Amino acid sequence: MKKATHLFAACALLAASTGLFAQNQLPGPFAPLQNVAQLSASAAVEVQQDLLSIAMTTTRDGSDAATVQNQLKLALEAALAEARKTAQPGLMDVRTGNFSLYPRYGKDGKINGWQGSTEMVLEGRDFARITAAAGKVQTLSMGNVGFALSREARARVEGDAQAQAIERFKAKASEIARGFGFSGYTLREVAINANDQGPIRPRMMAMEAKAAMSDSSIPVEAGKSTVLVNVSGSVQMK
Repeated sequence: MKKATHLFAACALLAASTGLFAQNQLPGPFAPLQNVAQLSASAAVEVQQDLLSIAMTTTRDGSDAATVQNQLKLALEAALAEARKTAQPGLMDVRTGNFSLYPRYGKDGKINGWQGSTEMVLEGRDFARITAAAGKVQTLSMGNVGFALSREARARVEGDAQAQAIERFKAKASEIARGFGFSGYTLREVAINANDQGPIRPRMMAMEAKAAMSDSSIPVEAGKSTVLVNVSGSVQMK
């Protein structure tokens, strides 16, 4: 009986040793990471914004909701008719914006009137066409002016920034590998992220005297957007 007990203990010890050995020799993704470096690199390219957006609005106030709504409708229709004369896809697109109608309350908490507003938006790449069209609209007043980067321009600039970021990542990986005494590296994983650091920036313009700017272009000046691309990942030094 004592001999059998010793035999059982020896088998258990052998099994445990075999399991430990197998664990240390696990291949593939289960093997412990060695000589792996995590790093990132980025590149930014600045570009002129090429999209202009002008929002034109008006408000109405009255005692009757239907009357206020009709006044807003007529003002918007007249503005759309004028803007569509020079509209052209991509160069100047015309669309309606926010439309609101809500009650006005007196001190007694009862409705004593109605207020409403409507909006038309002119947007596109032809700044001169857009500003000239806005200057001819008589039934709406200037609201916000914003600038942005078109999808085409952003894609072009993003490609340049991405190429620069990748080259910087590769150079940094080689430098790190040499710093640790290795001759080179292989890429394990990589992630590429891009973002535009120049979103539309609304610019308020004082245009109360709408009649004084009839048929005149509105002076505008676009800013710049910065497209940033970041490359991050890990490399196997060897």
